Amino acid sequence: MNASELKEFLDEKVELYNNPNFIESDPIQIPHSYFFKEDIEIAGFLAATIAWGNRKMIINNAKKMVDLMGNSPYDFVMNHSNSQLESLENFVHRTFNGQDFATFVRGLQHIYRNHNGLEAVFSKQNPTMQHTISDFKKLFFEIPHENRTEKHISDPINGSAAKRINMYLRWMVRKDTKGVDFGIWKNIDAAQLSCPLDLHSGNVARKLGLLHRTQNDAKAVLELDTQLRILDANDPVKYDFALFGLGVFEGF
Repeated sequence: MNASELKEFLDEKVELYNNPNFIESDPIQIPHSYFFKEDIEIAGFLAATIAWGNRKMIINNAKKMVDLMGNSPYDFVMNHSNSQLESLENFVHRTFNGQDFATFVRGLQHIYRNHNGLEAVFSKQNPTMQHTISDFKKLFFEIPHENRTEKHISDPINGSAAKRINMYLRWMVRKDTKGVDFGIWKNIDAAQLSCPLDLHSGNVARKLGLLHRTQNDAKAVLELDTQLRILDANDPVKYDFALFGLGVFEGF
């Protein structure tokens, strides 16, 4: 198909999948349980952090995370006791364990106490959002931590596609009338966002001729972003709904 046909096809798929029905089977349902900004962004960050593997398991374990926080993520982050942190030690999602969870709680507290919160950190001016993600990781791990925990935040400057954190940024930044993404971060333009590239979206993008690089890495994200910004310069990451839906729900 030519460029205009491809855009029309993908726009139709965005309309098909970017609606509240999408929430029921996606980890974004976790932050949708909350009303206050800080609760939404913390619950979303934690759910996105463990968003790899079986989607049902991701959702169940993300629910366990916020349950362990008394379903008050921001209050828990800011006011937890040592004994409350110890209560997280039995949590596990694949390679993300209770020690990682406790470190993430302390890292989030550090971000809110010393760096004005998640939105402020991600709103800092950088050449690209990928540089901002890299800087965020440095700030997050300024606290004492085990080196093994660092692997749970990807660094695109080191070549990672950073799928989960790019997905999280889509959740927080994109604002439309469809009711899926939150759009609660006002200081970041959706035009700056990158597509959350994974196995499904990558395979679909290659079949559609949007991506030629065979690895799902930072260079592939840049290549895909370039093509998606041709389709919609203001909101390129909306096509994540199309690529993901085609791959997961339609087996394209």
